[in-house]
Amino acid sequence: MSDYPTRLDCRISQLKTPALVGIDPRWELLPTSIKTAAEIKTTNRLERDAWAFEAFAKELIDIVSPLVPAIKPQVAFFEQLGVPGFAALHSVMKYARQAGLIVIADAKRGDIGSTAEAYADAWLAGEDPNAAAWPADALTINPYLGTDSLQPFVDLAQRRGAGLYVLVRTSNPGAAEFQDRISDERPLFEVVAQTVQRLSERTRTANSAFGCVGAVVGATWPTQLQHLRHEMPAVPLLIPGYGTQGGTSSDAAGAFNSDGHGAVINSSRGINFAWLRKPYSEEFGEGRWQDAVAAATHDMIADLAKHTPAGALNQAASSSTHSSYFLKNHELQDAAFDPEAKPSSDSTQ
Repeated sequence: MSDYPTRLDCRISQLKTPALVGIDPRWELLPTSIKTAAEIKTTNRLERDAWAFEAFAKELIDIVSPLVPAIKPQVAFFEQLGVPGFAALHSVMKYARQAGLIVIADAKRGDIGSTAEAYADAWLAGEDPNAAAWPADALTINPYLGTDSLQPFVDLAQRRGAGLYVLVRTSNPGAAEFQDRISDERPLFEVVAQTVQRLSERTRTANSAFGCVGAVVGATWPTQLQHLRHEMPAVPLLIPGYGTQGGTSSDAAGAFNSDGHGAVINSSRGINFAWLRKPYSEEFGEGRWQDAVAAATHDMIADLAKHTPAGALNQAASSSTHSSYFLKNHELQDAAFDPEAKPSSDSTQ
């Protein structure tokens, strides 16, 4: 069985980038063509939104799967739609796995005892996407209930070749309210980091630099990020906060080892809805939103290669040749969008 850090590092090496694309669908921001198709499909709001979210997410996957090693669906945006939303999420995750992507479910689960075991069993498919109800390679989890709440996730992750990302130093401005509280003469986030390092070191195999227990550390705290990379050498990092939240590639540079491994850098809204912001709104507009997504992804890859140790991965993508990437490689015009082509959230696959 291949463990999670090995599979992830293999994908990063193959594609020569640590870029991670979050999947954060929002009805009000979706392209008009997808919303119109969804409204034709059904008049039920929950089913309509779920169909649109699935269609949009699968288009994103088609665009980014040749470019980045992993995606991170934000479970909350699907969960708010109830059963149709969960059906759409499952279909999206399965589609991504079939496309060869590493799938990190951003669900931030956490509980104690048998409840934690149930959450782990539900979400941690690991190497075999059919091993769990949800076909996730990895899962974000909350450590607030203590080490005994993490252990069931760790145990099952090891057995299934899955990964975990524990919330350590999150990217939101309010993170300091709790995470900076002093405990044993150290900020609380450092205490959590020490636990995560210990757990991950125990799961690390002889052939890997990292264990299966990772940490979420925001690019919005660059000094602390660099410190935590030093304090957690066996821990793979998931870095939110890049782009829309204000973090830069230079801020994220401290997350990496010198070989460009050790972290994945997430961008969600900045990629998903690239055509809504300059320069992509001017170059592409909504009519070529797929090209805008491809361009923004290429630009992120190039930015990380230039300003972080990810450049050691020899990323060769050039943003100067991306303008018609999607149309040339997928031969799909937005105007010709077929509402029956991809979505399947009205099934239970």
